[in-house]
Amino acid sequence: MKNFKLIIALIVFASFISCNNKRTPQLQYMPDMYISVPYDTDGENGLRGDPVNSKPVAGSIPRGGHPAYDIPDTNEGYEKAKTELKNPYEVSEENLENGKAMYTIYCISCHGAKGDGNGYLSEAEKFVGIPNYKDRDITDGSIYHVLMHGKNLMGSHSSQLTYKERWQIVQYVEVLRTDLLK
Repeated sequence: MKNFKLIIALIVFASFISCNNKRTPQLQYMPDMYISVPYDTDGENGLRGDPVNSKPVAGSIPRGGHPAYDIPDTNEGYEKAKTELKNPYEVSEENLENGKAMYTIYCISCHGAKGDGNGYLSEAEKFVGIPNYKDRDITDGSIYHVLMHGKNLMGSHSSQLTYKERWQIVQYVEVLRTDLLK
């Protein structure tokens, strides 16, 4: 009987509390669930008000990363890459193997398996005038530059390939080019 009286008293108390003025803010249980505090992730101050240095230092290279490619997408930039840019990786069986795999995925449909410009898209006449590697005056740097920025109808492949994969493709293209010149 005591519990029954307690339950009735709680119901009466809850009903009196619920008859408050609806125009004023009511009591909220755990208000952070309804109104979250916005934090600026790149803000000057962190969660506790302490200064945060969240931006990397200009010119820094991320761990496991590579230097930024800062040669512009211009004719002058192409010529600069052609003369100054060299492959930082040694020619090895592993690099050529992966270069061939990446070439097969990204390049073979246009440039063909031999690098002669007779890929599927050329044979299907979707694109015409795809260059043959032996007809071009290209270097490691010019191939890398074209992979980074694209040229003519070829778009950039910089977002699809890692730094190392680009250089591996360059090595494989050089192998195809020497095979074509024989």
